[in-house]
Amino acid sequence: MLMRTDPFRELDRLVERMWGTAAHPAGIPMDAWRDGDTFFVELDLPGVDPESIDLGVERNVLTVKAERKPAYGENTETVITERPAGTFSRQLFLGETLDTERIDASYEAGVLRLRIPVAEQAKPRKIAISGGSGRKELNS
Repeated sequence: MLMRTDPFRELDRLVERMWGTAAHPAGIPMDAWRDGDTFFVELDLPGVDPESIDLGVERNVLTVKAERKPAYGENTETVITERPAGTFSRQLFLGETLDTERIDASYEAGVLRLRIPVAEQAKPRKIAISGGSGRKELNS
């Protein structure tokens, strides 16, 4: 079997992973946790104009897209360019137990914070049992 080798393939993959391309946007770092009946997700989007953030839910997939443009113009001579610019994207698969109709989002200090409540039908509840000598409740 013949294999074609490309010495720059790994470098290209690394560059795409860090800065992304139009076809494959760079990822967005995030933290997620549950506190009681609410899930929280925080995504780092430093230097992003809040107007460029696109947040949507289709079925149970939440998609976050944002764009950060460089602060300098096209005709500017850059000396160092380390901060990534371009399109960033992240998709989260939300469980059936989350209420996608009541997601709350806020953006402050370069952090997009999502608050996703647990759906009412997924919360534990008591079920009354009738019959016998009296009524009894069971946890479900």
